[in-house]
Parts: sequence; structure tokens; C-alpha cells
Amino acid sequence: MNIGVIRRVAALPGMSASELKEMWRKYHETEPPPFNRAFLVRRLAYRIQELAYDGLSEKSEKRLERIPVDDAPQEKKRPLGERLLAGTRLVREWKGVEHSCMVLDDGFEYQGRRFKSLSAVANFITGSKWNGLVFFGLKKQEILK
Repeated sequence: MNIGVIRRVAALPGMSASELKEMWRKYHETEPPPFNRAFLVRRLAYRIQELAYDGLSEKSEKRLERIPVDDAPQEKKRPLGERLLAGTRLVREWKGVEHSCMVLDDGFEYQGRRFKSLSAVANFITGSKWNGLVFFGLKKQEILK
């Protein structure tokens, strides 16, 4: 391994943000992205080595070419609070007792108490670990996807 490359990579964590950004401009010929220092250090370390060692080996390039690429953006699963409208009342019968939980903008309310998650409500009701979606019968409904 080239000692000059090792020194340049080792010096990156000690550099200021402005020095890292200037180095980014030098090695990438673009403006640096608005990410934190740790990101810049990692990407610059990779870029320094990439330029010094002529990028990936032919074997690695071929392996990457065999990986299927899906151009369709992946839909991220939204947090439960965004999938249920505030004011929705969730009802579940448990051991012969009907339990009603209200969806709030920032959590859930059950018997006048606020909870951060639906699982916390289910755990409170049952006294054991439960997935809140499963407990209230929401796991397979299309609205929550």
C-alpha cells in the first residue's frame, strides 16, 4: 500500500470542515454535499484510494454489473402516526373488556393517559409485550402500508 495514500487518508479526521470541503472540490470537481464531517471524511478517504489505485478491480466491476438495479424509487414505510388520522378511535376487546384508544397527533391516549406508541398501549392493557398493530388488528390492513 502506498504510504502517501495512507498519510492523506489518516489526516482527514483532523481536518476542519472547510478544509474537507476544499478537498472535496479538488477530488470530485463539484461542490460538496451538505452532509456532516463524518460523511465527508469517509467519502474523501474512498475517493483518495480510488484515484490512487485506479478504482475497482475488473472482478469487482463485473460483480456490480450482475446486481440488478431497480430504478423505481422504494416507498418508505411511514411512521404509524402519519398512517392513522388524529381522532381515529381504535377498539379492541380483550378478556371480555372493550378497550378504546384514541389516535393523537403525537401519540395515543388510553384511559386519559398518553402513550408514545401503540405497542405501549397494548403492553399496558395486557401486561405483556405486544405489537400494537397486531393487538388492535391493524397489521394487514391496506391503509397502513
